[in-house]
Amino acid sequence: MRERIWAPLPLLLPLLLPPPLWGGPPALEPGPLQPFDLLYASGVAAYYSGDYELAVRDLEAALRSHRRLQEIRARCARHCAARRPLAPPGAGPGAELPFFRAVLERARCYRSCESQRLGGPASRHRVSEDVRSDFQRRVPYNYLQRAYIKLNQLEKAVEAAHTFFMANPEHMEMQQNIENYRTMAGVEALHLVDREAKPHLESYSAGVKHYEADDFELAIKYFEQALREYFSEDMECRALCEGPQRFEEYEYLGYKAGLYEAIADHYMQVLVCQHECVRELATRPGRLSPIENFLPLHYDYLQFAYYRVGEYVKALECAKAYLLLHPDDEDVLVNVDYYESLLDDSVDPASIEAREDLAMFVKRHKLESELIKSAAEGLGFSYTEPNYWIRYGGRQDENRVPSGVNVEGAEVHGLSMGKKSPKIDRDLREGGPLLYENITFVYNSEQLNGTQRVLLDNVLSEEQCRELHSVASFGYEGRVPLKSARLFYDISEKARKIVESYFMLNSTLYFSYTHMVCRTALSGQQDRRNDLSHPIHADNCLLDPEANECWKEPPAYTFRDYSALLYMNDDFEGGEFIFTEMDAKTVTASIKPKCGRMISFSSGGENPHGVKAVTKGQRCAVALWFTLDPLYRELERIQADEVIAILDQEQQGKHELSINPKDEL
Repeated sequence: MRERIWAPLPLLLPLLLPPPLWGGPPALEPGPLQPFDLLYASGVAAYYSGDYELAVRDLEAALRSHRRLQEIRARCARHCAARRPLAPPGAGPGAELPFFRAVLERARCYRSCESQRLGGPASRHRVSEDVRSDFQRRVPYNYLQRAYIKLNQLEKAVEAAHTFFMANPEHMEMQQNIENYRTMAGVEALHLVDREAKPHLESYSAGVKHYEADDFELAIKYFEQALREYFSEDMECRALCEGPQRFEEYEYLGYKAGLYEAIADHYMQVLVCQHECVRELATRPGRLSPIENFLPLHYDYLQFAYYRVGEYVKALECAKAYLLLHPDDEDVLVNVDYYESLLDDSVDPASIEAREDLAMFVKRHKLESELIKSAAEGLGFSYTEPNYWIRYGGRQDENRVPSGVNVEGAEVHGLSMGKKSPKIDRDLREGGPLLYENITFVYNSEQLNGTQRVLLDNVLSEEQCRELHSVASFGYEGRVPLKSARLFYDISEKARKIVESYFMLNSTLYFSYTHMVCRTALSGQQDRRNDLSHPIHADNCLLDPEANECWKEPPAYTFRDYSALLYMNDDFEGGEFIFTEMDAKTVTASIKPKCGRMISFSSGGENPHGVKAVTKGQRCAVALWFTLDPLYRELERIQADEVIAILDQEQQGKHELSINPKDEL
């Protein structure tokens, strides 16, 4: 039997640690930093008691405290990494002791730094998972927008509402609030501010705007600034991984771990955290929706921008950097040859290498990946490397290859941004089995005048419709009967299996997002209404009706592949679901909801859709979005799977599921 040869952990650690950033110790705070969870609790309590001034004061203080805590932890980590470097040990007996001494000294430095800067023990700032989750999802801003409205501070309410909405784009109530605020006097012209916006994403967006305006000098300025900010924030993210963490204990050891196993166990979790900073920095807060190709797209933009301003060496460096992440991109491979042909005779093309910033980043990323995979085998835990460099949203336009133009005086037109969504990369098939009895096939794509569409009836029974309809209102109170929760889980899984089977998909379809939504008629005159309850849109790209195109790029949910709507009732007027052409005007199909009816379709620009206004009563449905990429699986669904598995295990041996109707989830 072959044995894996392990390098000693002390030898590997220094190779993966970031270079120290020495900027001196963090400045002392004027007084002890107040724990943000206590301020948050006080602010929420004040809000519910009607003391909105106190609520604003404490909620804003909680946000400042949370932000300052992160800054202190990151700076202390960098400070102590510089003061207490971890050098590889030598050889001979006790050779590892200097390394562990340095580890202990760094730990002492970190604890001392934190205590001094926080004005007290760091343990005061440990918070519950619920509070941690609230701040990740920006829940304090939800309270703030309501409190500011009560205080007639409209601009601040808009800022808070927009900040919350950016992390919770499916929150229909907040979306409506923002629209209401914008229609109030003087608000339409307000610039919406995301108070938690990541600087590198702001700079990136500015670069894209200047690029699309053919202002390549400014585009270069902002893209380069975005990269500097990205790598700086990556260092901060990695530093925070070395601080306090909530680690899950591995049970594979089966006994009390020895020194090296305990260190390896803890360090591997830190390393995985650091390894995933690349995903964290390109993720919409609170959701699993990374901005795909964030790093590659920088260099893709820059290679052509530098070409347009005549800096061919820099264009070549950026093109080669892009190829580090997408080595098989034929367009950029052609660009490399073309840029090399433009160099002065005195310049050796082979001497021009990929940008050093990305080369170092990729080298570290690959080394981390290899170490994690090796450790997973050696320590017996499961790890699957995500595909961090997915090729959604890549620029696909006629001018992406500069060598396609006549450089002897020919004008190069401005580039368009994004990939036109109607081009679907997978094979289009439909007509697979419906899997369940009693389901009635109604229309296919051809009958619905489109692509990848299907309409089915009797997916739900009348009894199931009534149960879900009652939950739609009861569930908003935050409590759902256990029986109803199980029904919601089961019918959504049923819908997923039907979609996967009917469209004859070759790979597993995963839940991306699921929720229950009701649309209620407004009071007042309803005659001759032609407005929409939900505007025409596509589910995985940005619909551009004027250009008759749909751009598969952020902030669209580009990872969504299929969508479905499962209706619960028909005791309302209006509310028809409609498909349109990409002009968002020409209706190609109109569907009247009713109990048990399900419409499903592919999520791209081939299927723009919307909902007509509900003119009487309330229309309720289960909305489901699916993805073929497991990286974007819905976190809540994974948690639900675990809960259901536990419940099923408890029911083993029983002939039928016996649930107390008073039980809640």
